[in-house]
Amino acid sequence: MTLRVVFAGTPEFSIPCLRALLDGQFDVLAVLTQPDRPAGRGRRVKPSPVKQLAARSGIPVHQPASLKGQEPLLRSMNCDVMVVVAYGLLLPAEILALPTLGCVNVHASLLPRWRGAAPIQRAIEAGDAVTGVTIMLMDEGMDTGPILATRPTPINEDDNAGTVHDRLGRLGAELLIDTLPRWVNKEIEPQPQDSARATLAPKLKKHESGIDWQRFTLETRCKIKALNPWPVAQTRLRGQRIRLWNAIAGAAGVEAAPGTITQIDEQGIAVQCGDGMLVITELQRDGGSRLRAADFVNGFPIDVGERFESDGD
Repeated sequence: MTLRVVFAGTPEFSIPCLRALLDGQFDVLAVLTQPDRPAGRGRRVKPSPVKQLAARSGIPVHQPASLKGQEPLLRSMNCDVMVVVAYGLLLPAEILALPTLGCVNVHASLLPRWRGAAPIQRAIEAGDAVTGVTIMLMDEGMDTGPILATRPTPINEDDNAGTVHDRLGRLGAELLIDTLPRWVNKEIEPQPQDSARATLAPKLKKHESGIDWQRFTLETRCKIKALNPWPVAQTRLRGQRIRLWNAIAGAAGVEAAPGTITQIDEQGIAVQCGDGMLVITELQRDGGSRLRAADFVNGFPIDVGERFESDGD
């Protein structure tokens, strides 16, 4: 049978899954996405990426501010399954109960690890070696429903939140298209999550961007990777804000206060951390461009011995 699907999603991460459903043997009846909101420097009201794709594809779009009281609308659609990918709104119990085959969620972690709004960033920040995607049946909890399928992927040395986001978006779409037919054909037995192993991934806040140079090198590097591309890690030098886009681990530390610049070469700007050296390879000052360290110091000369301020200094 052709599966009748209602899709609920909002940001760019949702796009591969919606596109895969539209390209596959599925009948996408409608799309739910969050209301248009101001975005960018000009703060112009902008439709979500999901709304834009749905509109180009001729799919009806609904944008309720809340799903409370939306039961008649969803019931009228008579869908077999609702696919939810980074929608951003709570699904009440009466909505969860409507689709014949339930509400299926694509989540960007290997549940029960990293339940919540920022699983990609929190996995990188914690130094996880592996992450992945999970397909689960939704219940009333936050990412607590039984698991239908998972697919892991390594977090590589050169990864950041942006690259992992894009990879998990593609993996999620592939796994969704593989899982839905098997779920319809009763080939999958949902597996309950072990809540004792759960970790939480709270939403990333802009105030988390400050770097504390007294922290360990690995911890600081993981934070820089986790905050790329938003909100971007930052420090201060001579009173100016400096954004840190990328860094690699350096040699053993020297006798210097945390935040002290100990070496500048083609590789980057070496900075003393709490237990060793971190080499900043890509950075940006206010009003400037994002640059390789070697290009940055050509336009903004830095001396060995100067000190980046720690968060809270």
